[in-house]
Amino acid sequence: MSIKTGIHNGVATIEIARPEKKNALTAAMYQAMADALRAAADDQAVRAVLISGQPGVFTSGNDLEDFMQRPPQGPDSPVAQFMRALIEIDKPVVAAVTGAAIGIGTTMLLHCDFVYVSDEARLATPFVSLGLVPEYASSLWFPALMGQRRAAERLLLGDPFTAEVAVECGLANAVLPAGEVVNHARRVAERFNALPPGAVQQTKQLMRRATREATLQAMQAEGDIFGKRLRSPEAMEAFQAFFQKRKPDFSKF
Repeated sequence: MSIKTGIHNGVATIEIARPEKKNALTAAMYQAMADALRAAADDQAVRAVLISGQPGVFTSGNDLEDFMQRPPQGPDSPVAQFMRALIEIDKPVVAAVTGAAIGIGTTMLLHCDFVYVSDEARLATPFVSLGLVPEYASSLWFPALMGQRRAAERLLLGDPFTAEVAVECGLANAVLPAGEVVNHARRVAERFNALPPGAVQQTKQLMRRATREATLQAMQAEGDIFGKRLRSPEAMEAFQAFFQKRKPDFSKF
């Protein structure tokens, strides 16, 4: 298993630990993260959750080989369970982004309460280049945070962006030196040990009340199209090109 979990000083930690594969996420890893989030939600000793990666990489997104062998199917798929668990948890979630955050590595940050990024971080949502569409309600939240024009650069062109841009558009709280990100994020998470947990959780519920239904509806609409796109000729060409280490040719479509 390439997800490390634990609880220390009131903070449940979820560490993506597969550096030899750039922290690419498999179905088993999604399941482990979903289980850890649900366990943290139910554990009265846990006041906050910290999600982190490895030095130089948060996550490169889906492991495409595993993804093609075990494509997500329906609301009980591991990735769907993870998405729901992160949205549904009422306790604060802090993310420490220590490098590249690709695909869901970026979109999951939309659903964390605090996001701290290293000065080495590069974020990207290259769904279209893979013949796919955005996921995790990013088609809703990117335009809301960045405006339509800048969201088009990220979602239509897949242009990567820096930690500074992530802060500027409201996706992240602050940029920190790479060696300080995790410790800073942990200190923020530990602050909830000194705050009344009921008030914290109900405040988070209220903050997300107005956007909850829109977020779920966006995820449903994206998921319906995403599943169809996975079987499309464009996606097949993109995946074959990736595995063959060549540029995809979309001129025939």
